[in-house]
Amino acid sequence: MAMFRSPRRFEADPFTDLLFNALLAFTFLFLVALMFLNPPAKTGIIDPKADFLISVTWADNNPDDIDTWVEGPNGQLLWFKNPQASLMHLDRDDRGMTNDTLLIDGRTIQNPLNQEVITIRGRPPGEYVVNVHYYNSKTFKPVPVTVYLAEVNPTLKVLHYATLVLDRVGEEKTAVRFTIEPNGKVSGVNTLSKPIVQVGKI
Repeated sequence: MAMFRSPRRFEADPFTDLLFNALLAFTFLFLVALMFLNPPAKTGIIDPKADFLISVTWADNNPDDIDTWVEGPNGQLLWFKNPQASLMHLDRDDRGMTNDTLLIDGRTIQNPLNQEVITIRGRPPGEYVVNVHYYNSKTFKPVPVTVYLAEVNPTLKVLHYATLVLDRVGEEKTAVRFTIEPNGKVSGVNTLSKPIVQVGKI
């Protein structure tokens, strides 16, 4: 009579199980670390944290100092001595070539760019006046100044782009005026002159 033999069953090896589980844990931790070291790139995303952007530029390497003044709806003034007024912010004050250097790899490099940047981080209703002022000069020559106004939230929309010339030190010109309506829409973009620079404060 032939004896029945059950199929051979392999006995589990605790050491092999331990090694296998350790390998799984190491692999999992490695993948998690890799995800934190290389987060997914968010290409094409711009987050200016503002509703409106005003940029005032003049020729690179020009040593003359042009200032930007902005009057808000309630008469509040934004300028280099008052860089924040309500929701208006002077993000960059440029003094021509004064203090315009960068330290890169231990070397001092002159920054040629002349640009002032103002952001409005909200939509308080009322009229805004943007003026440029020829504050100081080393060349004593006329300075062409380009003013760019854009609505940047929720999408980019250029509201005004123009170049005007400041002929002499102390001269002030209105670059652009615009109104934000109670519903947040922009209207009344124009360049009608309105002096706002308060010489006694400078």
